[in-house]
Amino acid sequence: MNTTHPLTLSTDRFRTSLRALATAAVSLLILTVAATTAHGASRVKDIVTFEGIRQNMLVGYGLVVGLDGSGDSLKDGHFTKQSLLAMLNRLGVKPTESGLSSENVAAVLVTASLPAFARQGTQIDVTVSSLGDAESLSGGTLLVTPLLGADGEVYAVAQGQVAVGGFKAAGQAQSVTQGVPTSGRIAGGGVVEREVGFEMAAMDTVELNLRNPDLTTARRVADAVNAFLGTNAAGATDPSTVKVNVPKNYGTRVVDLLTDIEQLRIEPDQLARVVIDERSGVIVMGENVRISTVAIAQGNLTIRITETPQVSQPGPFAEAGETVTVPRTEIDVDTGADRRLAVLSPGVSLQELVNGLNALGIGPRDMITILQAIKAAGALQAQIEVM
Repeated sequence: MNTTHPLTLSTDRFRTSLRALATAAVSLLILTVAATTAHGASRVKDIVTFEGIRQNMLVGYGLVVGLDGSGDSLKDGHFTKQSLLAMLNRLGVKPTESGLSSENVAAVLVTASLPAFARQGTQIDVTVSSLGDAESLSGGTLLVTPLLGADGEVYAVAQGQVAVGGFKAAGQAQSVTQGVPTSGRIAGGGVVEREVGFEMAAMDTVELNLRNPDLTTARRVADAVNAFLGTNAAGATDPSTVKVNVPKNYGTRVVDLLTDIEQLRIEPDQLARVVIDERSGVIVMGENVRISTVAIAQGNLTIRITETPQVSQPGPFAEAGETVTVPRTEIDVDTGADRRLAVLSPGVSLQELVNGLNALGIGPRDMITILQAIKAAGALQAQIEVM
């Protein structure tokens, strides 16, 4: 026979429902915090570069042929003429210098970027730029050009039809130029011939290099990696480097380790910095910029002088008098008396600073001068960088 009291049964159900409600509320709070953190955070792969994964710059000197009279002028002593003679000699042709008068050849510099871990036979894009006095590279073809690295070794060879985006047309009295006709690209025009040796699988440690060095960001990256791996494998050695020891459970799977690390999210820290471009009047301020107590007044003395001469002449049928020009001068002085003194409280944020300066009717160029004056007064708690 069941002797459970109805009141006891109702109390148990109430407690069970309360626990379920509390669990749901905690779970919702955790999801909300996680979503907020993830929304304001950046992936590690977006703020660091990994050791060994880098590009290498290549450069070469070559000739573009097939131009429609828009190439270099092959005058005596011109390097294009010397290069053309040397190339023809290698091909078994023995021309004379007096016989080279074509303007269909141009000397060019060929540049390319060798991607990380590019294998032999990989095609890369190359950029072709005129080196002489050619007017246009449109319709030209680049001859076989070795591309050298910083060590002087040949890593790729380029050849192909040059695609030029600009053009130039000229007549006797007028000329039109659009874009840069003396520079072009060859899509897939380079072929990798030598690989850059780097064995990632044999690495015991991996270095993460921050794109924007910062002590706080470096430690946050290290903490995020350690929290993911469950061990103290990562540590910041300086503001731009985080050193990670490859755990034993990854072994030679360094690629898997980096794949897992680059997806971690952290919130990078930023320096309080004001970037100023005086040429264009552009001002960029970070959110951590703060202003101490300071008073700001801005006003300019403007004197405007307007000359409106008038003609004075005698009346009709007058027996005496002559026509003369009488000067009339109007002077307008603006002392900026309507500009008032504004006081900024300590710890003013970026938005409050901008609103205060805009309220004074201050333009971007005057704002640059004011920011520099605030910095000189020691009231701007930020670094000013002039571009």
